Amino acid sequence: MIADPSPDLLARAAQVRRRAMVLGQLGDGQRRQAVRAMAAGLEQNRAAILAANQADLEAAAAEGLAPALVARLKLDGAKLDGAIAGVRQVAELADPLGRRQLHTELDQGLVLERVTVPLGVLGVIFEARPDAVMQIASLAIRSGNGALLKGGREARGSCAAILTALRQGLADSAVAPEALELLTSREESLGLLKLDGLVDLIIPRGSNELVRFIQDHTRIPVLGHADGICHLFVDRAADLQQALRVALDSKTQYPAACNAIETLLVDGEIAPGFLPLAIDAFAEAGVELRGDAASQALGVGQGASEADWSTEYSDLILSVKVVPDLEAALEHIARYGSRHTDAICTTDAAAADRFLAAVNSAGVYLNCSTRFADGYRYGFGAEVGISTQTLPPRGPVGLEGLVTYRYRLRGEGHIAADYASGVRQFSHRSLPL
Repeated sequence: MIADPSPDLLARAAQVRRRAMVLGQLGDGQRRQAVRAMAAGLEQNRAAILAANQADLEAAAAEGLAPALVARLKLDGAKLDGAIAGVRQVAELADPLGRRQLHTELDQGLVLERVTVPLGVLGVIFEARPDAVMQIASLAIRSGNGALLKGGREARGSCAAILTALRQGLADSAVAPEALELLTSREESLGLLKLDGLVDLIIPRGSNELVRFIQDHTRIPVLGHADGICHLFVDRAADLQQALRVALDSKTQYPAACNAIETLLVDGEIAPGFLPLAIDAFAEAGVELRGDAASQALGVGQGASEADWSTEYSDLILSVKVVPDLEAALEHIARYGSRHTDAICTTDAAAADRFLAAVNSAGVYLNCSTRFADGYRYGFGAEVGISTQTLPPRGPVGLEGLVTYRYRLRGEGHIAADYASGVRQFSHRSLPL
């Protein structure tokens, strides 16, 4: 059983909520300037952030942290530059607040509108990934939300240095630095799960075990995905060299990412020509292949178990399966996929359309790498995470996923009894947005 949050955590969360209420009332220009100030704070504290990350990496090496987590933990100069650029891009995005989505005259003088508003306070729990602090904080402030951020123990120093820089930047803006708060202990992360009434949405970023634990232990809505089991299907009409290039990128460009493929499906008709090329290329890239009997007959050296089809390796390991046709590939994805991102390589327009329509994933791609499933690459500036749920938001979640809406009705003394009795009638006339 999870213990109740401590008085200190309750007080800090309440302060974030108060600051978020003020933040949500600020204008577009004030929130935009605040995010720019956050980017400036990161630049000014660059050396301290990199030094803190180096210390975290050394501690991780001493503890024997898994290579996939070390890859996510590492924040070098180039990665920091990219993260700061992402923060600046968030500042330039269109304001997600105050957008009128519906405008209807119910009757003369009685006008209904639906307008976007902030969610309130985000609770974000993530493993490693110190760059997530920058992404999530900038999106939160831009969308008028406060945030409670909890990084993994292995990234504690990096997260603290980043939050110090972000709050230093906010001190030069209209946004109170206390709209962002960093949690540092396991007790606080567990307490966060019981902050219903103070936190409006929890966003986990990490292993499937982490996400499932959070989903099972909170009454607060959770946005996230438990698994990233992505597939690439090489259709019989694929361009072999193009398919090979896409497959290599989808697996090796960053194997620790949730949008890297874990299974390569190959149409049996093209497998004898494609797999020998793929086996050599993946071997050169250091990828261990695990195949079914048909792919082993074509040169894959190691057999795949039933468990391999539902395993997220987050490493240079790839399951390979030869399937008789497109329909068999669709069946496999429906059975083992996690509804994250799946792709097809083909020059057959009918096969492409069938795949794009039939695969029920947040991202369904044609002739391109699954690694494009990313908020920055989608032009969102950054993302708070990827959602594989069917209801929106879905896929990489940027600003649009951090707002909700409110119905506003303006009248002139109208009462429901007049409509119930028939004295007045609704017109339901659409008005310009």
